[in-house]
Amino acid sequence: MKTNRRIALGVLTIAAAFLAGCGARHSDKEVYYLISANSALPYWQAAAAGFKQAAAQYKVTAKFVGPDGYDPQAELAELQKATAAKPAGILISVADIAVLQPGIDAAVNAGIPVITMDSDAVGSRRLYFIGTNNLQAGQLGGRRVIQKLGGKGNVVFFTISGQPNTEERLKGFMDVFASRPDIKIAEVDDIKGDPKMAFDKAQDLLVLTGPKKINAFICLDSASGKMVSDAIKRSNDTDRELLAWDINQDTLDGIKAGTIDATIVQKPFTMAYVGLKALDEVFHAPPAQLSKDYSADAFSPYPVFIDTGTELVDKSNVDLYIASAARETK
Repeated sequence: MKTNRRIALGVLTIAAAFLAGCGARHSDKEVYYLISANSALPYWQAAAAGFKQAAAQYKVTAKFVGPDGYDPQAELAELQKATAAKPAGILISVADIAVLQPGIDAAVNAGIPVITMDSDAVGSRRLYFIGTNNLQAGQLGGRRVIQKLGGKGNVVFFTISGQPNTEERLKGFMDVFASRPDIKIAEVDDIKGDPKMAFDKAQDLLVLTGPKKINAFICLDSASGKMVSDAIKRSNDTDRELLAWDINQDTLDGIKAGTIDATIVQKPFTMAYVGLKALDEVFHAPPAQLSKDYSADAFSPYPVFIDTGTELVDKSNVDLYIASAARETK
């Protein structure tokens, strides 16, 4: 009996030591930063929720920072502050490579793991990218526009020039449209992250008639879809197609009401959730060379790109996304 008791106590001691060791892996003193390009957008609030959920599971500290409006220089300042704090890792969306690459490289040189999400910085010393295959997403949107226009018409893009993800989306559309000479690109407008610019420009373009009439508006950012939709509604001209981006509630409502044809959906929650866990792994099992270009290593411990998925949402499946959004906001 005493022998059995000693064995039981021994097993409990080993189990307690094992659990203590597992618990010691994480600490709230481990701080991870998510740095966004425009933190006020619902898109980035969803990303922050995913980041914080992963942090809660690991019992580490998550900090979400970034300018309230599109401002690459302000984002760089937040990156520099985060680097100075010497966190366990940084997850960042790149508003402008030219502005942010030096800051990314400086963080990595300081021994801080950096992973990009949503918008990449190819050529920087970041470890890898988590997000959407934006080229394919643009191609998906391009095929939708061709279908809705019957292969013929004038289209206008609203974009953010210099931001890697929007540049890749635009290229995807252009690749698809290249085989359709009757699809004419009337304008590509840089709204500089300001949705009101999209509204004002759309109002100006909606008065064009005849051969110059704009048949489709394409929004490559998450905020301008609603604004362009509002402009179209004010014109009382429903003979236009509007393709939006992401799943803001206003965008989903617009699809349900028929003022927006469709939107291309990304997964910011997933990007940030996976991103924190990826940074945690790097922090606890760091590579011999943090600044190495692992994309050129056939035996790399890291991927080049983690694709979190893309889908087109229209009236056929919008109710699924509305229901999902309602569950998340409860």
